[in-house]
Amino acid sequence: MSEGGCLCGSVRIRYTGEVQAKVLCHCADCRKITGSTYSTNVLVPGDGFSVTKGTPKTYSKPADSGKTMTSNFCGDCGSTLWRGGETFGDARIVKAGVMDDAGALNDAKPTVELYAVGRVGWVSPVSGAEQKQAMADSATV
Repeated sequence: MSEGGCLCGSVRIRYTGEVQAKVLCHCADCRKITGSTYSTNVLVPGDGFSVTKGTPKTYSKPADSGKTMTSNFCGDCGSTLWRGGETFGDARIVKAGVMDDAGALNDAKPTVELYAVGRVGWVSPVSGAEQKQAMADSATV
């Protein structure tokens, strides 16, 4: 079981089960959500995911595919905790940096990089990670 939460502690999450994918994303939405050059994510099964404290706010918008993606974030501090959408079914795309266990970040070494074409020039590809030029279906991530 892994637990995490937002910066101020108002929203807490937990997931159990095997991580389905470890993904680094260079898309414009992930850059804006994180305020950085990419986001580090773990894809987890929806049936093992729960909000254990608070009620996150949501923001939905169409992705490049035209399918809706929804960001779930703390309404107090603004931390995005996870995303979800039609492409990923009931799975949750958890932002690895919100997890409490710092060791989880080492375990989240990406096996796939999405929107690799958008990677900034001073960030190197992750060694051994598959490089995708756009969003992959969850079945192929």
